[in-house]
Amino acid sequence: MVTFTRRDCIVPGLGLGAAFVVGATLLSPIPAMSQAVEIVKVDVAAVANGFRVSKMLGSKVTNEKRESIGSLDDLVIDNKKQIFAVLEVGGFLGLGGHLIAVPYDSLKISDDGKKIELPGASRDTLTALTEFHYSS
Repeated sequence: MVTFTRRDCIVPGLGLGAAFVVGATLLSPIPAMSQAVEIVKVDVAAVANGFRVSKMLGSKVTNEKRESIGSLDDLVIDNKKQIFAVLEVGGFLGLGGHLIAVPYDSLKISDDGKKIELPGASRDTLTALTEFHYSS
């Protein structure tokens, strides 16, 4: 069994030179297996014209009749990279509502990101959906 003393890192029974070689071997970095990462060029102008989720959270969601049906609580990306909008529906002034999840693609968002619409929805149909609960 090889032991190092904390004070001088000398291996008992070995000379100073051998201790240096052993110490250097133990302290040398282990070569890492690298992964290839593909860098994709992004059109930053197009990204800059996108919607900032942080600015959209809490926004009122209406149907095509301009009836208020809830508010945007969150966006969730599942492990298949699908995006879902979490809406709070059925409450009054933020009380008594529950959360539901709908596919993000089902929302119609105005060009300025200030109007969010869920066509064909009503408060009654949305409150009848299964309630969404965050896993953690």
